[in-house]
Amino acid sequence: MNKISGSVCKYVLIGFLLFSPTAIYANFDFNVNCLKAYQSIFELKLNTARQLIAAEKKIHPDNGIVPLLENYVDYFYLLTTESKSEFDRLKENKSKRLDQIADGDESSPYYLYAQAEINLQWALIRGRYGEYFTAAREIKKANSLLQDNNKKFSGFALNAKGLGLINAFLGNLPDGILKSTLSTFGIKGNLQAGIAMLDKLSEGLPKSKFEPFYEEVVFYYVFVLNDIAHSPSAYSKTMKYTARISDSSLLKTYLQALVCSRNGHNDEAIRILNDKPTGAEYQSFPYLEFLQGSAKLNKLDYSSVQNFNRFLQLNKGVNYIKDANLRLGWIALLKGDTGAYTAAMNKVKSTGYTYQEKDKQALNEAGESTPNKDLLKARLLFDGGYYNNALEELKDGKGEGFASARDKTEYYYRLGRINDELGKDDTALVNYQNAITTGKTLRYYFAANSALQIGRIYERKGNLPKAKAFFNIAIQMKNHDYESSIETQAKAGIKRIDKNAD
Repeated sequence: MNKISGSVCKYVLIGFLLFSPTAIYANFDFNVNCLKAYQSIFELKLNTARQLIAAEKKIHPDNGIVPLLENYVDYFYLLTTESKSEFDRLKENKSKRLDQIADGDESSPYYLYAQAEINLQWALIRGRYGEYFTAAREIKKANSLLQDNNKKFSGFALNAKGLGLINAFLGNLPDGILKSTLSTFGIKGNLQAGIAMLDKLSEGLPKSKFEPFYEEVVFYYVFVLNDIAHSPSAYSKTMKYTARISDSSLLKTYLQALVCSRNGHNDEAIRILNDKPTGAEYQSFPYLEFLQGSAKLNKLDYSSVQNFNRFLQLNKGVNYIKDANLRLGWIALLKGDTGAYTAAMNKVKSTGYTYQEKDKQALNEAGESTPNKDLLKARLLFDGGYYNNALEELKDGKGEGFASARDKTEYYYRLGRINDELGKDDTALVNYQNAITTGKTLRYYFAANSALQIGRIYERKGNLPKAKAFFNIAIQMKNHDYESSIETQAKAGIKRIDKNAD
């Protein structure tokens, strides 16, 4: 059988197993054409998907799967472009699509599911631009629709995708408008329950009739493990579950590279990005240039300047502009060009936006005095997982040798983090404690994060009273960088301890 006819047979077979004969519903026909569009979306071939969806609209104008697929396209278009103006333009499509679906067949499991998906996708995008109240209402609506659908169609496995994501998201939500609004709605989550639902779904889906939806489930599961739970198993589980996804998927490249770069597998991240699929059929994704530049800089490869400049040239969005200019400034500083460093810091202050935490942090750092080069190198090497190299950068230093309290605190903090990763708990604890003592009244995150890491070490050792005490110390420190993130992780630590105590 040739490759083309084999592919067609695959789609026909999947369509038969998934939707025939009992699973085809009036107005909700997830047919072969729709399935091809759906799979193109998850390879980030968005123009191909648009063409397939347009063809489906002509043949079956009342197919309720079409507005759902159109919403997927908008969702991934906005994720890859990071464009606030496009977000403002496209969000008007939501109500029109929900109206189309509402006219569909209520006896289909896709009737409530599609409405929930559209609400959830817009909620996730809105959160990136501070529209928290509307996002909270959409999460509440999505949760209610999925709960109802689960009661009506308990065998419809895809319900667990949205419910798992909502549980995980709400179970580890930082304090703020979104959390307080959801609390007034009576919506709560459970991080571990959400992770368990997504893990079970990722494990079981390939052996079920819902196998075509595997990539979407893995996409959300990786997001939960990496961005919400900050799970130590984020790398291993991401690489396990993405392994069966085709290498022609640019989304696979993004997921693997992001998780590798954040979990000390820097060389692997660079290799994955070097081997990414290319071609006119793929959606433009400038963030991958930023990601590659960051990974190269983490091994002190200054050719990363080309990646950051390409990102700034290609990017039409609002995020990571300040962060990219900060990193260009670091490269200039490490190469000894103080004039270019100063110019880059001025760009950090004058260009870009502060929707993302990284951009807020970049703006803060641009307002500080010039960083110590040895500490900066140690920081970058640590972020890349090059722990022995990072330690080498600090070997000749001593805390008391730094003039500023900031540098002294950072020195102890960096030593703590490096030794922690090298498994030298006692040395890490001493340095973390020094960072707390030196920096507890400063607005930098070093002291608070040191308390969080001490809590984690004692939790690993089974000394739960001490672990809880240091998690509380991390929470009690206020008005510092990354306060929300550190506090959320510390509260999650206390939840784990209290659960084990019950």
